[in-house]
Amino acid sequence: MSTLTLESILNPEPMQVSRHITTTPNEAATLCFTSFDISDSLKARLSAAGFVHPTPVQAGAIPPALEGEDILATASTGTGKTLSFLIPMIERLEEISVPSTRGKKSPVLALILLPTRELAMQVLDHFYKICPSQKSDAVLVCGGLSENTQIEQISRGPRLLVATPGRLEDFLRRKAVSLKDVDMLVLDEVDRMLDMGFLPSIRRIVSALPRDRQTMCYSATLDANIREIVKDYVQAPVRVEIGTTSRPSDSVELRVYTVMQDQKLAQLDKMLTEEEGTYLVFSRTKHGADRIGRKLEKLGHQVEIIHGDRSQSQRTAALRNFATGRSRILVATDVAARGIDVSHIAHVVNYDLPNGSDDFVHRIGRTGRAGARGIATTFVTPLEKGDALKLERELKIKFAWTEADKNLAKEERNRPIDLTKNAQGLDDLLQMETRSWKNADSGAQESISHKPRRSGGDTQRSSGRSSGSSKNSQAGHSSPARAHRGNSARPAGRRSSSRRSSR
Repeated sequence: MSTLTLESILNPEPMQVSRHITTTPNEAATLCFTSFDISDSLKARLSAAGFVHPTPVQAGAIPPALEGEDILATASTGTGKTLSFLIPMIERLEEISVPSTRGKKSPVLALILLPTRELAMQVLDHFYKICPSQKSDAVLVCGGLSENTQIEQISRGPRLLVATPGRLEDFLRRKAVSLKDVDMLVLDEVDRMLDMGFLPSIRRIVSALPRDRQTMCYSATLDANIREIVKDYVQAPVRVEIGTTSRPSDSVELRVYTVMQDQKLAQLDKMLTEEEGTYLVFSRTKHGADRIGRKLEKLGHQVEIIHGDRSQSQRTAALRNFATGRSRILVATDVAARGIDVSHIAHVVNYDLPNGSDDFVHRIGRTGRAGARGIATTFVTPLEKGDALKLERELKIKFAWTEADKNLAKEERNRPIDLTKNAQGLDDLLQMETRSWKNADSGAQESISHKPRRSGGDTQRSSGRSSGSSKNSQAGHSSPARAHRGNSARPAGRRSSSRRSSR
């Protein structure tokens, strides 16, 4: 395994690829899924699920993947990458094995790694659409859900695991799962997994897999850092490159409103009133997402909120309500930038500027999907104008700049409280919106800097004791259950013996 150094990043060795594939939308439009070398049964199930014509990335990646070749694919978000690896994987599984039964359990033969629970759940939903009668043949392994349930499901012998790196690595360490028979590995959203710090976990997971396997890597971007890491896992891959991945899609209209910070809410309300369609609103922090959501609800809008501090059930319900149209607005932090697969999002609003150009591209990628048009609006304060101009230069894009109405209502955030009116003033004080600034990555909370003075009737505390305390609870791990290991040898694959020996 190569070591990532400054020299390797600045002067990377070219990756050895077997060939390049670029497929245009016009070329893909002439194909059907029935054109691929797959079984009649899989063709029928794809048709029944409504999948007729492949997208360019599907048309480019599926044929070489069916031949057992490693794949390194880049394409912008919303281009159908999921089916491009699921179809070859399902065909391969049905060719070399059968689902587990009570009498004979199959080992894990396929593994898909993704950065977030939402993405993992969406991949699993696609699998269920294509294989509706095999729901026990694929198991979700991720944090935020019952680990006992996941371990019990693994013990039944699923052939496919769809997992996030953290929870899967934990199961491996506790010997709750065996990956020694994995024949196919998919690393999806590689760039996002690296951004989230999953590289050590990925390396430990991959080290537990057979070297003789097929590997498919998918990423929205492919810089030198990613190439240096990915080339450890693929062997002479087919390079599938669809469109330009380092800038927003041409199907998205890019707008900027220069607006004062306290008038952003009024500008968003004005857009919601004047322009139709669903809205995905991005906030920089979890606290900000909660505040924006509450304010919009007070203005009469149907809103859902999703961020890292929401429970899995809350996040799932929010996505479901937004996807089904029960709520018009979803307010989210960047945890949702790559984790939402909703085709009908009409507007993306950067309420706060993203931290970098990559985050901007992935936020914008939530609209204008599957050939539809979309609108991406970014709110920029006068002090942030330089940052927005930098985005234009880095991404080689051009915003349509508009100055917001200076007469927009201003958001009241720290309105003075009149304590001369005792009863009402005390009620106002008790109901005052508290503020807790949270670290968007770790979720740590800082104490509120200015607290109202306690009344004389409050419980007295000794001088040596702090004025407040907090309790942190953490769910304990249950005793690990050892997953059932397959006793049969790994089935013979498509790849030649020379390929195996070279691994």
